[in-house]
Amino acid sequence: MPDSHDSLDLPADLSAVPRALQWIEALAERRGWTPRATFGLSLSLDEALTNVVSYAFDPPLTEDAPAIRVDCRTDGARIELELRDNGRAYDPTAGDPPPLVACLDEAGVGGHGVRLMRHYLDTLAYRRQDGWNCLTLVMRTA
Repeated sequence: MPDSHDSLDLPADLSAVPRALQWIEALAERRGWTPRATFGLSLSLDEALTNVVSYAFDPPLTEDAPAIRVDCRTDGARIELELRDNGRAYDPTAGDPPPLVACLDEAGVGGHGVRLMRHYLDTLAYRRQDGWNCLTLVMRTA
């Protein structure tokens, strides 16, 4: 399978999440991803993107227009999503997720999405580059 690359530019609001999920599901269907890959990548993108649109940008917006971009690269052996935004610096991979609990009543808010992402993904990596947050999500397919 030849390398392929697709990109999606999104608004910095909650409409970005369903648009991104429709996009990733269309890619999955077109490229023949497994149900597990489709579910894991969709769930991970949903979690990461929801956090970006909810917390990365402070109103009133600065002179730099908020921007969000998702890139998808595949090479037959792996699928790589890169979520980039020019919002406030934040590394979701820093620190450990909260401990597992016996029941939902004991669970605190926050940090559980990263645990789910780490479960499904082979790589979850963050870097800050030239004023942009860059979150890379990788799943091996072979």
